Amino acid sequence: MAKAFASAGDMDDKTVSFTEIGEGLYAFTAEGDPNTGVIIGDESVMIVEAQATPRLARKVIECVRSVTDKPISHLVMTHYHAVRVLGASAYGAPEIIMSDVARAMVAERGQEDWDSEFERFPRLFQGHEEIPGLTWPTTTFSEGMSVYLGKRRVDIMHLGRAHTAGDAVIWVPDQEVMFSGDIVEYHSACYCGDGHFTDWEDTLAAIASFEPKSIAPGRGDALVGEEKVAEAIANTADFVASTYKPAARVVARGGTLKEAWDAVRAECDPKFKDYAIYEHCLPFNVARAYDEAQGIDTPRVWTAARDKEMWAALQG
Repeated sequence: MAKAFASAGDMDDKTVSFTEIGEGLYAFTAEGDPNTGVIIGDESVMIVEAQATPRLARKVIECVRSVTDKPISHLVMTHYHAVRVLGASAYGAPEIIMSDVARAMVAERGQEDWDSEFERFPRLFQGHEEIPGLTWPTTTFSEGMSVYLGKRRVDIMHLGRAHTAGDAVIWVPDQEVMFSGDIVEYHSACYCGDGHFTDWEDTLAAIASFEPKSIAPGRGDALVGEEKVAEAIANTADFVASTYKPAARVVARGGTLKEAWDAVRAECDPKFKDYAIYEHCLPFNVARAYDEAQGIDTPRVWTAARDKEMWAALQG
């Protein structure tokens, strides 16, 4: 029987957790749904990832207000994906920060991504009527920048390509805590459809070099403690390699996309089939791995029509 498209069949509400991962630092998580980070400074609050809609963003704000009444002054987007950025209007008028590459990707493919993700994740886009339009940054950076929330310094950096070409990470040095976006996941499939497989491991190594005491990953539980951080980084690296290498071997011998699909399933199913959004991500991941192994460096733009065509070919 054909599987429901992407996450169209997942309409069950998720249980929200709000976990302290350092002094004044929190991870808003929801059973494999996109996470949001909260950084409380002396004078104001920085939010990392806006959520998909204002409706979901208000759940984050409710959690923030349970621990502080300081104003939300900054909103950082680790990348351009719709499920991360379209809830921005709920936060008022903070400074919105992205890498310059992420901003360029909003211009190049932001609307197509919104249209695509709207059909992939109907539950996340409940209340979409409130979204005023694409989310644009008010501030961009190339390699890195620092923001001071009073005395607390927050470093926002591009360490390399991984989940997208423009990924940012957020480092809070006084607590040695990292907000990694979707570069690191925990017991959730990595979405690699816009990714750069052969760069991802080096970017993970760059994160590991900071020796974080805690990480708020893109999806999955907060990672508190160096042992849990190391486990998640290693597991993410294994997921990415286990997806790319079988597809690359198929490409090297002139095989088809469907053959790559079968090879990746054989490698990944035994290890990852129980992970959140695994079946959702797999066809997008295989399609991108197949392209990258053929030398296509820039991921092709996903559209709602391309999504369905690819899904029918692989998951149908």
